[in-house]
Amino acid sequence: MDSHSADLHRRATVIDGLVFFSDGSTRDMLAGGVSAINVTVSDMGADFEQALRDCMAWRQRCAAPDSSWLLVETPEDIVRAKQTGKLGVIMGWQNGKPLGDQIDRVALFHELGMRVIQLTYNEANLLGDGCLEKRNAGLSDLGLKMVEEMNRVGIAIDLSHCAPQTCLDAAHHSSKPVLLTHANANAVIKRPRNKSDEVIKAVAATGGVVGCSIHAYLSWRGDPRQQPLLSDFVANVKYIGELVGYDHVGIGTDFPSVDTYEAVRHVMVMSRTKYAKSGGDFSDAFGDVMEARYPVETPTPAQFPAFTHALHEAGLTDSQILGVLGGNFQRALAQAWAAA
Repeated sequence: MDSHSADLHRRATVIDGLVFFSDGSTRDMLAGGVSAINVTVSDMGADFEQALRDCMAWRQRCAAPDSSWLLVETPEDIVRAKQTGKLGVIMGWQNGKPLGDQIDRVALFHELGMRVIQLTYNEANLLGDGCLEKRNAGLSDLGLKMVEEMNRVGIAIDLSHCAPQTCLDAAHHSSKPVLLTHANANAVIKRPRNKSDEVIKAVAATGGVVGCSIHAYLSWRGDPRQQPLLSDFVANVKYIGELVGYDHVGIGTDFPSVDTYEAVRHVMVMSRTKYAKSGGDFSDAFGDVMEARYPVETPTPAQFPAFTHALHEAGLTDSQILGVLGGNFQRALAQAWAAA
């Protein structure tokens, strides 16, 4: 990597918009110069009780005297994580299921440190439809009320796995920025989880951010001889940046933060079997090999500086790169977390 890109990466506050699992390891994220990550702290099918246990487990992990984690509850905590060399954990979910039909649970989980909630996973829940539901019915009345309450207490709304109409309903109804923490543009690479220009524009209109992803389920072009490349990631960044402005582009890798990928074998199998429609074709071609799900240049988070170099080589300005690396998420999260 050239010296300019290396210096730019050191200066940046790097935020990964989505890390789908962590076993508690910060090794590769810190090696890659990452400051904070939105970690899915509960399984996508977790119920209320399990979500409570998961929140408390992460709070205890961060509070340990020798912890390399820093719990992020305010925008200032992200700054503090970078200054102290710790890894900031933004507690998030990829499914609003633990909320049930109890609106007051939003404030409860905010009190416990929850700061990002994806309204639905791939299927429907009480709040609305996920992206693999064929009916595309959008948000329920309860879902609309949950959006209002998340705006009120200061929890950021994630729409990455939501159906198109759910995304549009939430963006139009929210008074705060909404996020696609890990999604790409269907206009660049058509995949079941990627988003239309209409959805991307609606998210940007709220002041939100699209975290372009390197995960094969979102960035694979369908060639069984070629796993994703960083050029596929760059193509999405540039397309979305030109479509809605680079102030609305970030990075959401969909990496895990683990010591070994064996720790996420259960997720690999789950994604191939239960959700074959979103990525089964890739798994058929490459098997349950986590490294294969990411660009050949960046098999783990330790290679995060390669993103900076690739964006620099692609002609983005320093200001645009700093925004994509984390500055844009930092701004949008601060706005979303401000109590109404």
